[in-house]
Amino acid sequence: MAALALARTGDTSGAEKLAAELDKTLPLDTLVQRYWLPTIRAAVAVEHKDPNWAVELLKDMNSIELGYPNGLVYLAPVYLRGEAYLALGDGQRAATEFQKFIDHRGLVSNFPWGALARLGLARAYVLQGDTAKARAAYQDFLTLWKDADPDIPILKQAKAEYAKLQ
Repeated sequence: MAALALARTGDTSGAEKLAAELDKTLPLDTLVQRYWLPTIRAAVAVEHKDPNWAVELLKDMNSIELGYPNGLVYLAPVYLRGEAYLALGDGQRAATEFQKFIDHRGLVSNFPWGALARLGLARAYVLQGDTAKARAAYQDFLTLWKDADPDIPILKQAKAEYAKLQ
């Protein structure tokens, strides 16, 4: 999780260093090798503006992304794949990925990407030209974040995007 957090905050060299350490320390750990390392590397690819590589890294994860041995599911590969599809301008595929968060909200509990997936879904609908669905998805996101600090950059950005649809 630390490597993933580093990648998402822009410290890709720190994320890559931790990923290399995980790979070296746990070469036979299936969860690390098949889930975490591709997810971390995809996060780095998204940060480096290489969404095609992110999608490629995550392509074989469909069979395991909804399961996790200790019961905690973050859907990290799903979220990153959605982000990559947004960057590629593929609203249909992005919407499919973000919809998984809504369809499986019990799995992600209160993990932040569950709420942020609604914003991703809204953006995917905008790419598709479906303003009615986009408005509804933005409203869902803004309702979830109604008590959040109004100065949070992503919230301000979401409000601005939503206002453009009005």
